[in-house]
Amino acid sequence: MTRQPTLAVVGATGSVGTVMRELLSSRRNVWGEIRLIASARSAGRTLRCRGEDLTVVELTPEAFDGVDVAMFDVPDAVSLQWAPIAVERGVTVVDNSAAFRMHPEVPLVVPEVNKEAMRSRPRGIISNANCTTMAMIMAIAPLHREYGLRELVLASYQAVSGAGQIGVDVLHDQLMKVAGDRTLGSRPGNVRQAVGDDLGPFPAPLALNVVPWSGDLEADGWSSEELKMRNESRKILGLPALKVSATCVRVPVVTGHSVAVHAVFGSELTAEDARGVLRNAPAVILVDDPAAGEFPMPIDAVGTDPSWVGRIRRAMDDPRALDMFITGDNMRKGAALNTVQIAELLAKELTR
Repeated sequence: MTRQPTLAVVGATGSVGTVMRELLSSRRNVWGEIRLIASARSAGRTLRCRGEDLTVVELTPEAFDGVDVAMFDVPDAVSLQWAPIAVERGVTVVDNSAAFRMHPEVPLVVPEVNKEAMRSRPRGIISNANCTTMAMIMAIAPLHREYGLRELVLASYQAVSGAGQIGVDVLHDQLMKVAGDRTLGSRPGNVRQAVGDDLGPFPAPLALNVVPWSGDLEADGWSSEELKMRNESRKILGLPALKVSATCVRVPVVTGHSVAVHAVFGSELTAEDARGVLRNAPAVILVDDPAAGEFPMPIDAVGTDPSWVGRIRRAMDDPRALDMFITGDNMRKGAALNTVQIAELLAKELTR
């Protein structure tokens, strides 16, 4: 192929689709035509991308004619229906939903970790990892290569933007309701009473609170988000028997998922050993000086691409284990950027 390939952005009007368009406008241009696709409700809108005003077209089979690569950011059910249709039209799909992540014939790819996995894609689909897994795996993968990962115990602190724009709006609305009342949180039920019934996608108030739940209820009391962290970590790292236990918590943060990690390795290592590896790891920023008040925090990571890592210390009772804290922008590397990176690798294939 001598021409630049054609890219479609499916779900172009959504929150992650918006970040995708921003990234396409700021990164090196490897695309010819860019086609913005969304539901019939959004068709006809004009959106800015790569310095152009582009008209959104309706999601139909014909919308994929002439497209080489499509980035999907739509609900699971929409991906399940429309990704195979796009593939039938000759498109390679990079999907940001959970629809195909654990399918044995669909690679789950983080380019800095396992880009070789995308060479085999018999379904014509490549999946993007869950945003919480993504932040964590960027730091764990280089340590695994050096010391051989054996076990992970994880606690996530997930931002409301992971639930979409509605999650952000609900948190801001709740904060407005509780602002200025210093009695809230000092008596049972008064935060619930102040917030009212508008909980949006969350099972409990987020303002002045944390909610130890994210996702849907699965077997034995686990949530779907917790199982994603286990299953996706195993698949990305190529460790099908890796021991993983996760607790996912929703916190009143707008953007930036964080993970407290207890990682057990196959050989002994020190905190300084880990820092040495992470200083040279791609897409990782080491922020680890507690004496100076320097820790990885969502308010600093927001709007940036790497995973921020710190609070690294050797476990109290096991010289083979480390504890650390990791955070990253769930809208960028956790969703849009990783999808764009995979698509760019496909564009490179097509233009060789």
